[in-house]
Amino acid sequence: MNWTFKSVAIVGSGAVGLYYGARLAAAGEDVRFLLRSDYEAISRCGLKVASADGDFELPQVQAFRTAEEIGPVDLVIVAWKTTSNAQLATVLPPLLHAETQVLTLQNGLGNCEALAAIVGPARVLGGLCFVCINRTAPGAVSHTAGGRVTLGEWRPDGRGRAAELERRFRAANLSGFAVENLEKSQWEKLIWNIPFNGLSVAEGGVTTDVLLDAAENEDNLRGLMVEVITAARALGLEVSDDRIRYNIERTRPMGPYRTSSMIDYVEGREVEVAPIWEEPLRRAKAAGVAMPMTEDLLRRIGERLAERDRRPRKSTNF
Repeated sequence: MNWTFKSVAIVGSGAVGLYYGARLAAAGEDVRFLLRSDYEAISRCGLKVASADGDFELPQVQAFRTAEEIGPVDLVIVAWKTTSNAQLATVLPPLLHAETQVLTLQNGLGNCEALAAIVGPARVLGGLCFVCINRTAPGAVSHTAGGRVTLGEWRPDGRGRAAELERRFRAANLSGFAVENLEKSQWEKLIWNIPFNGLSVAEGGVTTDVLLDAAENEDNLRGLMVEVITAARALGLEVSDDRIRYNIERTRPMGPYRTSSMIDYVEGREVEVAPIWEEPLRRAKAAGVAMPMTEDLLRRIGERLAERDRRPRKSTNF
């Protein structure tokens, strides 16, 4: 019997969770948002999305402060930063019934494993978002480009879970694509995330256009991408060299785009170091592949973060 869903809980209502959750809700899905800092604003004024695909608003949103208030749902979408994953063991259980599936839209590697340790491997799906979005104010999201979501089952079981997610995402005006090999898609996204997120921090908090304007930086971007592709191939994944040109060229039209790691860096928040750089390096090493440029990038990121954390902090909460 094929799997389907009727109710959705969004865990992590930042830019990613609010945007994709809002699209699903606007399409008529039963979407329940677990909210922290945005709870009051969204409860009063709803959710506003300024989008390259057409602006829209949700005057009324199902907003909740706790997972217990939401209760069991058919699909949980985990969209918060991986730096909050320590809370999963507390947040997830109240949202589960016997057939609940859990979809992570998080960056990097190791997130499916973290979910599987809590809910079991048969419930876990992964999604990779290729989108330019930022949360601009409480209850407000700006979507400037992209929106494609690659959807895969961590342990495929023939129930068509990824295909059903694709169908429902597409019905919500989202470009969803089901894939057979989730791990390959994870590494393909790292071809962008490792260099662009990394250098945006290592260079002191710069946007993607700055990285592409300097020849030396573009050389570094390409070299890092080569390392990611080499590591993926050592793991048995067929990743094409064409992904280098593709990722460079799709980034140019973004203009002064702030990567998620750059935003976290400049706003004094924890950066997703473990899943984006440390875990890929660990897996590459286990496969016998050296990634010297990536190791050096990780060192530079660590130095920037240490330098930042020595400075007096200012509150940046909305």
